[in-house]
Amino acid sequence: MGRDVIATAVRYTLQVLAERAKGNTVEVRVPPFAAVQCIEGPGHTRGTPPNVVEMDAPTWLALVTGTLDWVSGVEAGRIHASGQRADLRGYVPLAGLGLRPGS
Repeated sequence: MGRDVIATAVRYTLQVLAERAKGNTVEVRVPPFAAVQCIEGPGHTRGTPPNVVEMDAPTWLALVTGTLDWVSGVEAGRIHASGQRADLRGYVPLAGLGLRPGS
């Protein structure tokens, strides 16, 4: 998969997450492509947010398509989550995207 396709897939799926989990309590980062804020609760307005989830693009795409589950990703060190609310269980995988793993 080419870099442009990966970038588009990451940005699109992060936007879907932000729309489905409205809020600004958790910042989800997939460098270098994008970051979004999501999940209701206490928010932040400046500086580094207290709840951050970060991973690379292949990990993010595996997570949203269901080929990687949250716990396995965290335990393997592929997902870095800091803060009490930095947990995407219940939000991923993103159902109804029309994506097929490996496509």
